[in-house]
Amino acid sequence: QVQLVESGGGLVQPGGALRLSCTASGLPNEGYAMGWFRQTPEKQREGVACISWSGEDISYADSVKGRFTISQDRPKNTVYLQMNSLEPEDTAVYYCAAHVSTSASAWAVYVARTCGPGNFGYRGQGTQVTVSS
Repeated sequence: QVQLVESGGGLVQPGGALRLSCTASGLPNEGYAMGWFRQTPEKQREGVACISWSGEDISYADSVKGRFTISQDRPKNTVYLQMNSLEPEDTAVYYCAAHVSTSASAWAVYVARTCGPGNFGYRGQGTQVTVSS
């Protein structure tokens, strides 16, 4: 069973930075994708950034390109989301999620490249990020 634990949220002023961390357990050695999603009461869950197990496939939402960076430390089973130049519109609950392919690993590559929330079957408890002066 895959378990995900996020940390790193908080309150930051506009223009500031935060780094979120997600430590996973139960992942296979390959054939999976990890992602960060966010949700507010007014909006549907949005895929922010996703990465394949190899790190070769990464995708970002247009709204965060150039400001957010997803990365991973595989020996630590941890995925990070570095968020720079934060804006009030980035305020949301951020979730870490995992997709594990039960068939071909190519599907996990597709999931990482498209970053659709519906393709991720495991999710952490979420961490609040508030951008406000």
